[in-house]
Amino acid sequence: MEYRQLGRSDVTVSAVTFGSWAVGGWMWGGQDEAEALDAIDAAIDAGITTIDTAPMYGFGRSEEIVGKAIRGKRNKLQILTKYCLSWEETTGEFQFTSVDEDGRPVSIYKNGRPESIIRECEQSLTRLGIDCIDLYQCHWRDTTTPVEETMSAIDTLIKQGKVRASGVSNFTAEEMAACNAVVPLASDQPPFSMVHREIEADVLPYCRENNIGVIVYSPLQRGLLTGKIKPGHVFPEGDHRAEAVEFRPGNVETVNAFLAEIRPIAEAHNATLAQLAIAWTIGRPGITAALVGARNRKQALENAGAADVTLSAEDVTQIDSLLDDLHLDL
Repeated sequence: MEYRQLGRSDVTVSAVTFGSWAVGGWMWGGQDEAEALDAIDAAIDAGITTIDTAPMYGFGRSEEIVGKAIRGKRNKLQILTKYCLSWEETTGEFQFTSVDEDGRPVSIYKNGRPESIIRECEQSLTRLGIDCIDLYQCHWRDTTTPVEETMSAIDTLIKQGKVRASGVSNFTAEEMAACNAVVPLASDQPPFSMVHREIEADVLPYCRENNIGVIVYSPLQRGLLTGKIKPGHVFPEGDHRAEAVEFRPGNVETVNAFLAEIRPIAEAHNATLAQLAIAWTIGRPGITAALVGARNRKQALENAGAADVTLSAEDVTQIDSLLDDLHLDL
């Protein structure tokens, strides 16, 4: 495993980071807790030292599971979580409606007000069973609250020793600049994969120019780039991918055809398609780490193994050339 410094902060992360959205079960058709704990344990044993979670992942359940998994191991791990999405109040900017694990309707709001952030931090620390969060990230921007006010709360938490470094997620380059003027940003967490490379236009260049780490999420496009999803795939009830445009039959066919073309590269490295996609991702200029989810031990070990795949310049050129010709109906 390779370990990389997160921007100008003193936080070092594993190039492959454990993503805990699915661990919470919500929007993924549920999750067995024992399997989730086993997956995190396997990831840690395989060299993954960084675990990313959020209160919104299962309405606190993901953080609670991560908290159980890291007991007795905290000193060798980096724990990343988020703030600014709330299902318990209606203050701030409305985001979307959903249902909780019991099928009850909930309304999700983005709340970047200082008092909400301070409260969220205390709740996360309790769920995780820790006294300091290594990287505290604004999950989504609340446009009803000046970013300077939001960042002032993070500055307070850093001074109190409850947070080591400040990060954001799903922010534009302009929004990051406003944050950076108040509290130095250690990182941004945007979506990025072989089939979604929008951040290469402005977000990634801004981060590179300003020494801000980039931890990308969905590098496997929520499983699409593993080659395990075929046209007509039936997702379990409650799995959000059933409605995602990337998983429409035509797009699945197109992606699988692309994967068939790069499969020889994976085989040459004794790697799976998933490992090839992760290796390609963490090798991109400016990308610090790839946040990859795992729901069981096998997936966790496969993800960690991607760090051992070293692609040649010729491999990357071939993959990039094929990607230039890849067009999905989005």
